[in-house]
Parts: sequence; structure tokens; C-alpha cells
Amino acid sequence: MRITVARRSRRLLPVPGTADLRADPPSIGCAEVRQTWERGGGAMSKVIDKVAWVRLEDGRILSTRSRGKDVYYIPGGKRETGESDAETLAREVEEELTVAILPETVARLGTYEAQAHGHPEGLLVRMTCYTGDYRGTLTPSSEIEEVRWLSYADRDRVSPVDQLIFDDLRASDLLA
Repeated sequence: MRITVARRSRRLLPVPGTADLRADPPSIGCAEVRQTWERGGGAMSKVIDKVAWVRLEDGRILSTRSRGKDVYYIPGGKRETGESDAETLAREVEEELTVAILPETVARLGTYEAQAHGHPEGLLVRMTCYTGDYRGTLTPSSEIEEVRWLSYADRDRVSPVDQLIFDDLRASDLLA
């Protein structure tokens, strides 16, 4: 019997003005689902590689619910061929919320990994998270049914990987 355990990387606190996302390597292979070698067990696992925008205001985190989904997700998505994290972040946020990320304000928050919500056991999602300011008015696109500001009390309404992020933000007193 194989047990999948949610993992997260060492959390890095955002430092405004210090992020240099140009140094991000483009994704390798750029497939939606990548094969990665799990340490120790020697088993192959599939990983969905995503980038996300963590936007906090007044102790709440910006979350979206896509049409037909039953949980909320932190805005973001998968890379397209050859995209860096910064390019993916800007594209996905604009596609979902019709605002522009201000590149000079972006800072890496951390990388989190857990079972992918709504997918077969063993399919993981690895989400690299960034903070940053934006220009424009948050407006859901046609693929987004709802935009909400969630607190830690809403933890059970988000995906497993987002729950890890909620835990870190709560431990840092950033999420009410």
C-alpha cells in the first residue's frame, strides 16, 4: 500500500522589491503532468506543476471558484511551453481576474505539494506561490464563477495544497 503525504518546501517570506523572476528557469518539457522520481520508494508519481498568486488583504486571502468546481483555489495555473514563473503568473491572473500583476512587486512565498483535488490518488500538484501588487479592478473572467476573500475558518473549503498554504499563512499571523 502506497501512502501519499503532503509536503511543502521551506517557506520563504516575501521581501518587496527583491524578487528577480527573470532568473526563473523555463519549465522543462512543459507538459501539464510531469513524471518525477520520488525519493526513497523508487516509484514514479505524476505532478501537476502550477504557479499561484497569494493576495492577502485585511487578514484574508483572495480565492476563486471555477465553474463546475466545488472548492476554492488560489488564483494561478499551469505553465505554457517555455514560460517562466513570472510569465505564467501574469498570464493566469489576467486570464482569471482581468488585472495586471506589477512585476517589480512580485516576491516568492514558497512551494507546496499535495494530492491534487478531484484527481486519482497519487496525482500531486506542486504549486510555487508568489505575492505581488496589481493594477486594475478584480473582475472574474468567464471561467471563474466566484471570487471570495477567505479566512482560516474557510480552510475546509479549499484544495489540499491550498490548505498547506493556509496553514503557513496562519502560522505567520498573515491569515485571520
